[in-house]
Amino acid sequence: MAHIAMVSIPAPGHVNPSLEIIRELVARGHRVTYANDAAWAETVRDAGAELVPYRSTLPFHREDGWNGDAIDALRLFLDDAMAMLPQLRTAYSGDRPDLFLYDIAGGAAWILATRWGIPVIQLSPTYVAWEGYEEDMRPINDGWKADPRGADYYRTLIDWLVDNGMPPDEMFMGRPERGLVLIPRVLQPNADRVGPVFTFVGPCLAPRPAQGEWVRPADAEKVLLVSLGSAFTDHPDFYRRCIAAFGDLPGWHVVLQVGKHVDPAVLGEVLASVEVHPWVPQLAILEQADAFLTHAGMGGSVEGLWTGTPMIAAPQAVDQFGNADALVAAGVARRVDSESVTAGELRAALLELTGSAEVAARSAEIRRELREEGGTAHAATLIEQELGSRR
Repeated sequence: MAHIAMVSIPAPGHVNPSLEIIRELVARGHRVTYANDAAWAETVRDAGAELVPYRSTLPFHREDGWNGDAIDALRLFLDDAMAMLPQLRTAYSGDRPDLFLYDIAGGAAWILATRWGIPVIQLSPTYVAWEGYEEDMRPINDGWKADPRGADYYRTLIDWLVDNGMPPDEMFMGRPERGLVLIPRVLQPNADRVGPVFTFVGPCLAPRPAQGEWVRPADAEKVLLVSLGSAFTDHPDFYRRCIAAFGDLPGWHVVLQVGKHVDPAVLGEVLASVEVHPWVPQLAILEQADAFLTHAGMGGSVEGLWTGTPMIAAPQAVDQFGNADALVAAGVARRVDSESVTAGELRAALLELTGSAEVAARSAEIRRELREEGGTAHAATLIEQELGSRR
C-alpha cells in the first residue's frame, strides 16, 4: 500500500474529472490523501480519501465570484499556488507521500515533490500543451506581456520558481514531467502534436448517486438539459429565451439549471414542461437526455461526449469558445451566440441538431470510443506503474 497525495483547487471542473481515479486507487488498497479547501471535505470523504485542508485564495467560495479577463485569471491561480505551497509543505512534512498527483492548478505540488525527490503526475481535466505550443501562442503571450498586469504576472511567476529552486520556465504549469489527460482527443487542439509526456486516458466517469438522481418523466418524448455550468450562470435573459424557445415545443421536456444567482421568479411564466433548478445532477440527466444546451465548459463538453448527447454550444468565456468549435468540428454540436441568439433560432438549432442522422451517428461513435479507452482503470494502472518504477 502506497501513500498517494492528490492536490487540487475548490472548483467542480478541477475536482470531478479525477474523482473516480481517487476512488479506484483507494479500492486497490492505497492510502490517498487529498489536499483541498475544507468546503470539499464531504466529496473527498465520499471518494474514500482523507482530506488535507488548506485555505484557498480563489473566489469560488465567495458570492461575488470574479469578473476578470484571462490575465486576471492567470494571476488568481498563481496567487493561489503561492499561498498553497507553504500550507502543503507544513501539512505533508511529517507525512510525506510516495507519489503526488496534482490538478493543473495545483502546481505547488510539483515544486514540493521536486524538492523532496518524490514522483509526481499531473492529472489534466482540460487540453494540454503540444509541441510548438509556445510559438503558436506567442502573439497572445506577447499581448499579455505588453499589459502591465501580464508583465507583473510573469515576473512574479519566475521569481517564485527561482526562490523555490525551480527552473525559471514561463511554461512551468504546462510542461509537467508526466501527465494523464482526462479529456477526449477530439477536444484537444493539435492532438497529433502532443508529446509522449502525456497519455490520453479519456474521461474517468461513473454514476454519482451522492449528487442525487433524476427520473425522466413518463410522458416526455424527448428531454433537453440547459445548463451554463457553475460559474457563468447569471444570465436570466438567456434563460427566458430558452423558455420561449423550448417550453411549448411538442413532446419536449426541458430541465433548466439557472445557478444560485438567478431567482426563478424573474423568469416569468414557466410552463409545466420546464423544470427550473439552481443545480442539477448533470451526468444523471445527460444519461437520459436527447440534447444538451451547454456553455461548452470542459466538464460539460466531456460529459456530453461521454453520454453521446448532441449539444448546442453557447460559450461564455475562456476555453469555452475553443471547446464549442471543437464540438462542432467533431460533428456532434451546433454553436450559437448566447448574447444575440433569438428564441426562434434556438428552437431551429435544436430541431436541426436532433433531426440529423449524421449527428446521432457521430455522437454514438464517440461515446463508444470513449468507453473503450479504459479511463479510470487505465489511469490507476499507469499511476501504480510510476510508483513501481521509482521503488
